[in-house]
Order: sequence, then C-alpha cells, then structure tokens
Amino acid sequence: MQPKAAAVLAPPRYRILSGSVLKMLALFAMLVDHTTKRILVSYPAFTKPLYTLGSTSVSWAVLFESFGRIAFPIFCFLIVEGFVYTRNRVRYGISLGLFALISELPFDLSRSLSVDPTYQNVFFTLFLGYLGMCAYEYLRNRPALRVAAVLGLALASMGLLCDYGPRGYAMVLMLYFLRDHALAKTALGSCITTATWRAGLAFVPLNLYNGTRGFVKGPVLKYACYAFYPVHLLVLWQLRLALGL
Repeated sequence: MQPKAAAVLAPPRYRILSGSVLKMLALFAMLVDHTTKRILVSYPAFTKPLYTLGSTSVSWAVLFESFGRIAFPIFCFLIVEGFVYTRNRVRYGISLGLFALISELPFDLSRSLSVDPTYQNVFFTLFLGYLGMCAYEYLRNRPALRVAAVLGLALASMGLLCDYGPRGYAMVLMLYFLRDHALAKTALGSCITTATWRAGLAFVPLNLYNGTRGFVKGPVLKYACYAFYPVHLLVLWQLRLALGL
C-alpha cells in the first residue's frame, strides 16, 4: 500500500514544491549558512549593521545566517519522508551512517581547522533520528523496550554532542509522529526551534510540499546530494586556509 503524502497547511492549488525542490532549497540554505559562518563573518562589510530592530543589529551576516537556519528542519522532514517511502530501510540507514562517518573529518576541518572529536556533524543527528523511527516501528509489540530505545537514542545524541543535539533528534521524531497533523507539527516544530527561532521559517516551504518526489531520482543524484555535505565542507576548509581565516 502506497503511503499517503505528509499533511500540509497550504490548499492543494498552492502545494507547488516537490521533495526534490525542498532538497535543493535545503542544500542551498546550508551552503549559505556555512559560508557565512566559516568565511564571510571574517569581513567587516558583512558584519556591519545595516539597521536595528529594537536592540538587535541586523547585518548581511545575520540575514544570511537567518536564511541558512531553514536547512535543518527541511532535512529532518526529508529524512522522515525517506523513511516512509524507501523500499529498503536497512540500506537507507547504512547510507546515512556511512555519510555521517565520511563527513566527520571535513566537518571538523571546516569548523576548527583541526580534528575535534568533541562535536559531531549533523548527519549523526539525522542518523540517530532515523534509528529512532526504526526502533519505534520495529518494537511496536515491546512497548517498554521501544520507549527505552527511543529515549536511549536521544541520550546518545546528547552524549555524542551531535549538531543540534537532542533538540535535533526530537525534531525528526516529532515530524514522524505528527506527519498527518500539519498544524500540530508546524506549531510544535516552531517551538522546538525556539533557540534558533529563524529555523521556524522552514515550515513555510514545508507546508507547500505536494507529496511528489521530483527530479532527484536514481542512485547517482541521490548520493550526489549526500556527497554535497562533505565536499562543500572540504572546499570551505581550503578557502579558509587560502584566505588565512
């Protein structure tokens, strides 16, 4: 039986974004966010205030980072959709775990120019969220073990110091549990992102999702999107070295 599309708030005529478009938007937002943090904040022209909102000074760097914050909730949403639609959950999970390991060194180098075992890249957060969904479904007849597994993975996201930590893990599970409840997941998702409230803006494009896969099909494009994460981090690392940042 084919799963039904995730519930969204937009009327049918306004559901114009496929999963592929959401993926491209998230990748671009991530690139903007990381480029701003690793490169652009080192230049006064990007950190000079353009205007103030109350006591908050808004610069190009703040604007770029604000746009970049939408990437993570979209990636969480796409992981849930991948979990629901994939024909091979084991292979999907192995791919996430493998790219988490592949991405760790590029993540460290782009972030601190050295190996840093104290903080793990976002693929680990998404991977743990995926394992949480697997545990919840596969242990449905063993409720005590199901709860222990889901909570244990949350603790693992905290103990491993994964990017976004337990808050990020909770985002994946929330989008999974409330997949059929558009208003609830929008409201609760915005609350989960309170610490980085701009990430709540991700629920604007997410509520325009039309339930289709889009143009990213086949293993080549799929793994190219995965590879974009470690590759762009390596490029940013080299740019930091070349620019002396």
